[in-house]
Amino acid sequence: MEQAISLNKRILLTASQFLMLLSVISFAPLLNNQFVTGTIVNASLLISVVLLGMSGSLLLCLLPSLISLAVGLLPVVMVPMVPFIILGNIIFILTFNALRKGNYFLGLVPAALLKFSFLFLISNFLIQFFIKEAVASKIAVMMSWPQLVTALLGGAIAYLIIFSYNSFGNNK
Repeated sequence: MEQAISLNKRILLTASQFLMLLSVISFAPLLNNQFVTGTIVNASLLISVVLLGMSGSLLLCLLPSLISLAVGLLPVVMVPMVPFIILGNIIFILTFNALRKGNYFLGLVPAALLKFSFLFLISNFLIQFFIKEAVASKIAVMMSWPQLVTALLGGAIAYLIIFSYNSFGNNK
């Protein structure tokens, strides 16, 4: 009986954490500022890896871009980038999860660099072959260094939140 109650509490806690992160990730694109939104989304994704594991995190990777697309926050020319932004988020959390075991920042930095590199390279390819020159420079900038900056800032914020959470005895 006690094990069932403990399991039910764990399920409730995990569901609550998922819904909280889902709310944050759903709201972030509405801020309509790449640096704020990107930082919040990246922090939320990293927190989700630590609190929820990979299945919950992978689901959360899909949402920011789809929400931005659904509410019209992404310029039409960015629509071809949506699957790649989602894939960039997946690369980010998979790399972080694989490398964070020894040291949080040894997971964060390579994850941020891989996400940035992937989005930078894929956007340059798409721009070169599929996007009109008039908007190409805007997309190129959005998919370059801001991706690295928001991933690292999000990582720093996530670290502070995770450290605070764990210091209250809520270790997973």
